[in-house]
Amino acid sequence: MHSFDLTLLKFTFFDVLDVILVALLIYQLYSLVRGTIAANIFIGLAIIYGLYYAVNALQMRLLTVILGYFTNVGIILVIVVFQQEIRRFLLLVGKNASLQRNKAWWRYFFGKNEEEKNNYIRIKPIIDACKSLKQTRTGALIVFAKYYDEQFYQNSCEVLEAKISKRLLESIFQKTSPLHDGAVVIAENKIKSASCILPLTDKVDLPAQFGLRHRAGIGVTEANEATAIIVSEETGEISYAKQGRIKMNISFAELEKLLNKDF
Repeated sequence: MHSFDLTLLKFTFFDVLDVILVALLIYQLYSLVRGTIAANIFIGLAIIYGLYYAVNALQMRLLTVILGYFTNVGIILVIVVFQQEIRRFLLLVGKNASLQRNKAWWRYFFGKNEEEKNNYIRIKPIIDACKSLKQTRTGALIVFAKYYDEQFYQNSCEVLEAKISKRLLESIFQKTSPLHDGAVVIAENKIKSASCILPLTDKVDLPAQFGLRHRAGIGVTEANEATAIIVSEETGEISYAKQGRIKMNISFAELEKLLNKDF
């Protein structure tokens, strides 16, 4: 009777840590592509690779050569196809994001009350503007960027560099305003720009009533460290987008909590 070598089942602390880190990495990658067209592209690439190894094993030379052209440029193809997802992943692990989180923890422990007070003063004009826009059913898209990427935003925007105020936000989104189309971008406690044309999301599982404004609000949070408020022109409903996901029909109490946390 043969004995089984149990030494093969021994795990060290670093083996367990290795498995946990790989699992977290796979989960993060899954979260980035879930519900987007990139998920379908990934499945297509996996099928092509699987077919390549199958026809190669069966010595089907013609198909092996044809599919080999795809596999030979695999890395380049992945970078081109998944460039948005790669950008988002790098933003998640980037040094600036880590520094911002560390600052947030510092404020939490050493200056929470003062920070909350100052933050409410900052977000009150935004909430008041959203109340007015909801009541009049005026469509709006307000983006809060953690890092203002001038190359990304200013190519299609009117630069304002203005103080945040309820009246200014209302004026921008009035239908008679030349700046009402597109998004307002807020960063560094200022209205940095308006009338911004933003990239649309590739998600295919969104509700049918979502128009370009909702798709742009989701799309900008996929491509950047940003959150977005969307006010529906048809219903006045307020939605909140973050990391490619969206909360629909939120109350003003919920909006205040979300802005306190993220802005």
